[in-house]
Amino acid sequence: MKLARIALSALVSAAALAAADASAQGRLNLYCSVQEDWCQLMQTEFEKATGVRVAMTRKSSGETYAQIKAEKDNPRGDIWWGGTGDPHLQAAEENLTAAYESPRMGEMQDWAVQQWKTGRQRTVGIYAGALGFGFNTELLAKKSLPEPKCWADLVKPEYKGEVQVANPHSSGTSYTMVASLVQILGENGAFDYLRKLNVNVNQYTKSGAAPIVAAGRGETLVGIVFMHDAITQAVRNFPIKTVAPCEGTGYEIGSMSIIAGARNMESARRFYDWALTADAQALGAKAQSYQVPSNRNAPTPPQAPRLSDVKLINYDFQKFGSSDERKRLLTRFDAEIKISN
Repeated sequence: MKLARIALSALVSAAALAAADASAQGRLNLYCSVQEDWCQLMQTEFEKATGVRVAMTRKSSGETYAQIKAEKDNPRGDIWWGGTGDPHLQAAEENLTAAYESPRMGEMQDWAVQQWKTGRQRTVGIYAGALGFGFNTELLAKKSLPEPKCWADLVKPEYKGEVQVANPHSSGTSYTMVASLVQILGENGAFDYLRKLNVNVNQYTKSGAAPIVAAGRGETLVGIVFMHDAITQAVRNFPIKTVAPCEGTGYEIGSMSIIAGARNMESARRFYDWALTADAQALGAKAQSYQVPSNRNAPTPPQAPRLSDVKLINYDFQKFGSSDERKRLLTRFDAEIKISN
């Protein structure tokens, strides 16, 4: 009996030590706004590198912004990684996120540092990608349609019912499209364009990348997305051709932010620092995501669009990343663009 009690006591002590060790390693609640595969890879690799236990939730950037805002009095997330920079800047403006200066900042591209400065140190650039669209080459040939090369092509009558794009309320990709068109065509010109485009849209999706996945499967001809999302489908052997619109286009600075009042602040900062390393940023290509990384020492995937070859506009992140401007544009979108789905 005495030996049994000793053995039991040893087991209890070992369990207690294991629990204490797990607690010391930490926990992290990660909100992720890129493709599911990349989110899962970041979760797995961070856990391997640090021992921190990660609970990951994947949602589009607009949805995540709305969730963080709804939870501001009782934050459930610790860090928000990925997704377009505009909603990250809006969260920063509303003090939903916390200021932090990583020791890795000296390794960042200038555009990533500028994002950090614009957001009052509350968000940082982690990758860049240009907006565009992709189309299914087999469907195009079957329908005997000309190749779309410009934004203007997508509103032509022959493309009626052939286009998918995300809802700008839920999708940072689609909000970037709206903001880009405003900067290219002027606001009234952009909304005139969006009304015409609406006639050709067969579905407004929740996720920004969903339209090109549908195009790859032959469910729609054209998907308006970031160009790297179209390239992902082509790499996966779907018949997708990627287009940089001839008039010019906007771009995103995918961002990362620590949530204000995070319960696991130490773990959030560990993830932030780790996610800015060249090794962590190289994981994107392993998940078949082909953005340009923000760490100067991280390799740019050879499949990634050469931004120097794309006619990029001088996107005004400060203006279109403000809460008032986003709210105003989305209110006008709701008033003038009647979404049926």
